[in-house]
Amino acid sequence: MSSGHLEVETKYDVDGGFVVPDLTGLPGVASVDAPVEHALEAVYLDTEDLRLLRARITLRRRTGGSDAGWHLKLPEGAARRELHAPLGRATKNPPRSLQEPVVGILRGARVQPVTTLRTRRTVTTLRGADGEMLAEIADDTVHATVPAVPDGAAEMQAWREVEVELGAGDAALAEAVGERLVAAGARPSAAASKLGRALADRVGGLSATSAGWQTETDKGPTAGRFLHTALIDQVASLQAADVQLRTEQPDAVHQVRIAARRLRSTLAAFHPLIEESAHRSLRDELSWLGGQLADARDDEVALEHLRAVVAAEPVELVLGPVAARLQQTEVREVRAGLDRALLTLSEPRYLKLLDDLHALLADPPFTAVADEPLQPVLRATTRRSVKRLRNRLAAARQAPDAERAVALHEVRKAAKRARYAAEVGKGELAHVKALAKSAKKVQQVLGELQDTVVTREQCRRLGIVAAAAGENSFTYGRLHGLEQARAARAEAEFWAMERKVRSVLRAAG
Repeated sequence: MSSGHLEVETKYDVDGGFVVPDLTGLPGVASVDAPVEHALEAVYLDTEDLRLLRARITLRRRTGGSDAGWHLKLPEGAARRELHAPLGRATKNPPRSLQEPVVGILRGARVQPVTTLRTRRTVTTLRGADGEMLAEIADDTVHATVPAVPDGAAEMQAWREVEVELGAGDAALAEAVGERLVAAGARPSAAASKLGRALADRVGGLSATSAGWQTETDKGPTAGRFLHTALIDQVASLQAADVQLRTEQPDAVHQVRIAARRLRSTLAAFHPLIEESAHRSLRDELSWLGGQLADARDDEVALEHLRAVVAAEPVELVLGPVAARLQQTEVREVRAGLDRALLTLSEPRYLKLLDDLHALLADPPFTAVADEPLQPVLRATTRRSVKRLRNRLAAARQAPDAERAVALHEVRKAAKRARYAAEVGKGELAHVKALAKSAKKVQQVLGELQDTVVTREQCRRLGIVAAAAGENSFTYGRLHGLEQARAARAEAEFWAMERKVRSVLRAAG
């Protein structure tokens, strides 16, 4: 069984003669505990190529101190979420509860000890008026042992640092503590973690590179260099969302879908730079991944929206236990969707997709176009996405009423691709900012139209179930009508903005 908490800490480098200053009188601090000393030993585990550390994740087995046990630290914005498990008898194999969240990062690779840290820690605790722990200031003297690598020797390092970890305190308290530490001679640390500091040289030596293509021309970076950097960032986003989903964080299914869509759009937009066999198969697999998660996300959004509509309805128009049925259905559907999403992430097909993406980063199968200067390639990429969106708009204008919904859905998909392509390149091409903004607006308006397809089907199904249970189904019919009206408004809004969109496309393409 694992447990966890959100870790918010700030690190400072200090010299050997540093003395932790007086910390009384800080805002909200009622008392300061006497310093307590601990002897800690932590063995950090990772793969040979440091996959966890590269994803800003640490896995360790710590003995000594008040939090002895197995710890898995996962990035969560500026903070880190820490999962715990008891020490147990095993010393080399982490508990399953701490391995499962990082299956997508490890991708079958075994973990092994990569560093041992022995720390003499002196902890000073700041408490509030009710005795609650506001923050802990840990003065650490660290000795790190990095095992020998082939053709190398074991490495020994030593340093001293101070950590400020918040409990019930807020950012203002952390800042006030930091000001006193800096005044006493501390310096904000550039190292995100002790492990990262100990393995900095190894991380630098294992950086993803590809020698088969140029990185610079006399006109600046090549298109291949730019694309490679963009793909590294986007694969990292997919990995981060993978961890969020495996630990069942809010909105994680949506984040995985977004990451997969961005990758697919980038590969499509820049397809002339990559051999077709490589980009085509990856795009197909990313499409499969998005499709596997689509129902879970769509049902969640639909039911959340319908609950909000019902809450805003006059009481006399809500006949029967509509709100309760919607809530029960949402809980059931969200759980079922999450289970389906987790099952997808455990499939060999998904894990192979991750392997293939990392293989692409390690040795990109670039064409000769990748060696060309960036700017012309970006302009050509933008023109292709603009042309695609223009064609879809023209088809939607000419589509018969019976085919209009499908045509508008194609417009939405083309707008999404144009937006993602523009966002990848807008740091280099100023004129595509308007394209990205306009395409996003199209995506949002037609996305609302598409959402009503799901909500209307939910209303129909819920009405049938309610009637079968002997409940009044009037409200479900009303909700269906309201959603039809929302669809009409969304389509009208799109056609009202369509001329302006065409103007933006002409300027961009």
